[in-house]
Amino acid sequence: MATDFRRKEELSELTDRLVDTYQEIGTINQLGHCPLPNAMAVVDCLEDLKEIIFPGYRRRQNLHMGNVSYYIGDLVDKLHDELTQQIARALRHAEDMHKRCTEGVDFEALGQQQAIRFLESLPELRKVIALDVQAAYDGDPAASGLDEIIFCYPGVEAVTVHRLAHQLHAQGVPLIPRIMSEWSHSKTGIDIHPGAKIGPSFFIDHGTGVVIGATTDIAPHVKIYQGVTLGALSFDKDEEGNLVRGTKRHPTIEEGVVIYANATILGGDTVIGNHSVIGASVSLTKSIPPNTVVTIEKPSLRFREAS
Repeated sequence: MATDFRRKEELSELTDRLVDTYQEIGTINQLGHCPLPNAMAVVDCLEDLKEIIFPGYRRRQNLHMGNVSYYIGDLVDKLHDELTQQIARALRHAEDMHKRCTEGVDFEALGQQQAIRFLESLPELRKVIALDVQAAYDGDPAASGLDEIIFCYPGVEAVTVHRLAHQLHAQGVPLIPRIMSEWSHSKTGIDIHPGAKIGPSFFIDHGTGVVIGATTDIAPHVKIYQGVTLGALSFDKDEEGNLVRGTKRHPTIEEGVVIYANATILGGDTVIGNHSVIGASVSLTKSIPPNTVVTIEKPSLRFREAS
């Protein structure tokens, strides 16, 4: 009993020390009265959105034209309410971070406007995502059909989430697009910043280790393989040594380009001309003209008898 009492005292003292750090280190805790967006709620919204994008493939089966309207209508209703709340929280937090006066601002109404605008974009997004699925089938002879691609291809999963997150990013919604993209990154191994602009019929084959930076521009009908990095060459700083934000830091990939495994293309001024091919493990920091094939010279191999 005495040991149990001492342990409880030790745990109580530990709790006090931890709480003290919340005042000493205020940068990694959020203890105000205005809650942040809930990451799990955002992920739940993503799952509902994917159910709308790909009906019949995920949670609910036995859907047909006689019952799909009721099912999708219920999801849209649910998403309207949840997205309104989560976006309102994100907008309020962004204003608080910039120390702007928010007295009298109806964040709920602003969140609702943004949620409706986003939901209204879904029919067009479905058309673009359908082109991505078709591009995956057209670009992979191992694919047995579109169903396999929708069920199994991490590249399609990552690009689908990106298109949803990018729409919110383009609307100026803070924080929530990054929550979406980082959840997708953790699930697929593909890291696409929601700010990246990606044209239709985009296919990431295999996908593990792909990185696409925030200011990347990708034209239609581009195909990339695992390990590709579309990144920044350097980060400019202002006179006070702070990073300059809002500049073009990542490359532009023109129409019909193919980029093979582990290639690295860096820099905001770097443009890969249309219908070019970038070979495996190539590293580029300068532009190339259209219809160019870039490869590394074949390495020299050595063979010896095993001892």
